[in-house]
Amino acid sequence: MDVFTALADPVRRDLLIRLTDGPVRAGDLGDRHFISRPAVSRHLRVLREAGLVDADLVGRERFYHLDRAGLEPVLALLEDLSAGARAEPGQGRTPDRPYATREARRAPRGPEDRAHAARR
Repeated sequence: MDVFTALADPVRRDLLIRLTDGPVRAGDLGDRHFISRPAVSRHLRVLREAGLVDADLVGRERFYHLDRAGLEPVLALLEDLSAGARAEPGQGRTPDRPYATREARRAPRGPEDRAHAARR
């Protein structure tokens, strides 16, 4: 499961916020929401698959805790966005988006592109 998909749901975000103070029993996590225990379990499963929470079995109880390592993609995105905001105009390139401006994206890059541009 994608971290950003998991974070898209407000109930899951609230569950994560509750886990910032430390481990919480699975049964206690749903007490603030008017949703069933199976629904809470599904939300926790999504968060676990995304790497955002982990569970420890203590006796018959499952205690969920926040797995901060799962937040790395979110932190990396925020860092990239804040670095882009500090960059000079036209310098906001990333490896997956090599063209910072429309003009740079449309500029001919090689002999084939120049030939194609000349035919237009």
